[in-house]
Amino acid sequence: MSIELALCLITLFGLAGIGTPIGYAIMLASLVYLGMAGMDLALTGEKILQGLYRSFVLLAVPLFIVAANIMNAGTISERLLNFCVAAVGRFRGGLGHVNVVASLIFSGMSGSAVADAAGIGKIIIQMMTKDGRYTGGYAAAITAASATIGPIIPPSIPMVLYALVSNASIGSLFLAGIVPGLLMGCVLMGMNSYLARKRGFAVEEPVPLKELPRKTANAFPALLMPVILLYGIYGGVTTPTEAAAVAAFYALLLAGLFYRALSFGALYRIFVESARSSAAVGVVIGGALILNFIVVSENIPGMMSEFLTGIEVHPLVFLIAVNVLILLLGCVLDATTIILVIVPLFIPTCQALGIDLVHFGVLVVVNSMIGLITPPYGILLFVINAVTGIPLREIIGEIWAFLGVLVLALLIMILVPDVVLFLPRLLGYSG
Repeated sequence: MSIELALCLITLFGLAGIGTPIGYAIMLASLVYLGMAGMDLALTGEKILQGLYRSFVLLAVPLFIVAANIMNAGTISERLLNFCVAAVGRFRGGLGHVNVVASLIFSGMSGSAVADAAGIGKIIIQMMTKDGRYTGGYAAAITAASATIGPIIPPSIPMVLYALVSNASIGSLFLAGIVPGLLMGCVLMGMNSYLARKRGFAVEEPVPLKELPRKTANAFPALLMPVILLYGIYGGVTTPTEAAAVAAFYALLLAGLFYRALSFGALYRIFVESARSSAAVGVVIGGALILNFIVVSENIPGMMSEFLTGIEVHPLVFLIAVNVLILLLGCVLDATTIILVIVPLFIPTCQALGIDLVHFGVLVVVNSMIGLITPPYGILLFVINAVTGIPLREIIGEIWAFLGVLVLALLIMILVPDVVLFLPRLLGYSG
């Protein structure tokens, strides 16, 4: 390791340790490297601009953020929840099942775990804790766990970011996320059923079947969004980036004209909040582009690839080791940082070992999402604590069972690649 890289890392971890936002910490650390290496500091701006201009796909990120914020501000979330209550609320632990199914549906619209937890999650927690039917900690824990499905089923902002650093096909990644997302939903519902029986949770009064068609019709326009997105991408009508624009426009039409639940003032606030969220992601992306240049300059990926292939490590052993590392990093780093800064180090080794980059990408995204609910730093735990006021210790006390089954689902995806690659191969997107 060169002295310049050592100083860069010391600066990075030092700034992050005192609470500097990770995007700024990466940029300042990169400036230290460039200065010590005698390089022109203007390379910072050059690398950011080159990376952004070459990555048309990054436009999808702010567009998906806008779509999610519009749906949270309108009445779309409530209509979807009413449909889910009518469909699965009649079973033992019914509102827990509603929570998971709502996340599965909402994940086909927002692509963001935080948007899911802060929007539809807040509403379902209020429903679950009403009259003491569920404890606040349990309601918050299953909400956080189910929100991790959001970026797995397409559309997915983290998968867009992974495509940026790996050059993997976004179409393949989106398709590959569908079965893993459903698997995560199934294991969460299974654990909810077990805990509901063990703890004797009340059975909800079933919604009469004759009301199901009306509630379905009420939510039908919102349920069409995932269909429109997937048909647009896989029917060859739109690119994934254009599909993000369609999602935002369709959400605006639904909330503003069809449901008439959006004022101009609310729309302005949505755009401001979306701009802030997009800028926060953009700062991390900018920092990662510079840091990736430094990593390539130091030939770190090449050295790692040469070392690992030299000792003839088995691809499965490599996958398990990397996933354990990402799981541990997820306790202290956010998903965006992991995908943009850490994951590029392993891409050359994956290629050398013959690991499918689509399979690897889905594992990385699933793992990063599990990190969002892993104490002590799980972002979703803090988000739900902030929007509901439920004490963090109660949420953490209930999260372990759901965390365990999600790790089990991840292990299945590692050991059985067809769980991830079945749909892309079926539709000719992956070899």
